[in-house]
Amino acid sequence: MKVAVVGAAGRMGKSVCEAVEGAGDMELVAKLDVGDVIDAESLRGAQVVVEFTVPSATDANVHAILDAGAHAVVGTTGWTDERLAKVAEHAKQVGKNVIIAPNYALSAVLAMAFAEKAATMFESVEVIELHHPDKVDAPSGTATTTARRIGQVRREAGIAPSPDATETDPEGTRGGVIDGVHVHAVRLRGLYAHEEILFGNPGEQLTIRQDSFGRDSFMPGVLLAVRNVAERPGLTYGLEALLDI
Repeated sequence: MKVAVVGAAGRMGKSVCEAVEGAGDMELVAKLDVGDVIDAESLRGAQVVVEFTVPSATDANVHAILDAGAHAVVGTTGWTDERLAKVAEHAKQVGKNVIIAPNYALSAVLAMAFAEKAATMFESVEVIELHHPDKVDAPSGTATTTARRIGQVRREAGIAPSPDATETDPEGTRGGVIDGVHVHAVRLRGLYAHEEILFGNPGEQLTIRQDSFGRDSFMPGVLLAVRNVAERPGLTYGLEALLDI
């Protein structure tokens, strides 16, 4: 399988290039970065293009990949429903496929699935995401997706919002609220990528925690997406469908 990487000079991009080169069933045919044109010529026949860049560039990159006639596997976060809808429509028009995942670590995918299962069983829920201070977006795509999935399940089940008697919070210390779930973002030197999902009932608490200690934690999920994107028509969001969970 011929693979290209967009964002190849970045930290994640370099790791993806190494993972592709180490995979016996893949050939790395192109490495592109800031300033490089994305078209059929520069992609050098790539069937799948892995995109790990920044939120401000990812939309244009993904649409250029589709126009160039390749499938896309995207790790850049910060997507909105409106932007995802445009990618889905574009993919359908050109007959190519896209996988966009908020997190490619298999442990993170499982944590979100477990949280969704627990969402209706507890009175209270909060999400804390913890990352290194070089991350440019907050909250993380993983935390946003986690909160949305929990919020949807609770809403469909008719679960009341988490109890909270806070009346004043001028500094916003209660964090952001996504689909009724409080989300807190921590940026701290020494961390890499971590998430805690806290559930509470009277007299009990459940904590689901996921830790990624390095970029290598994402590579199995990225390679899984590369191998499967051609079989996933249109837009697939998240790795759950590829893991049968």
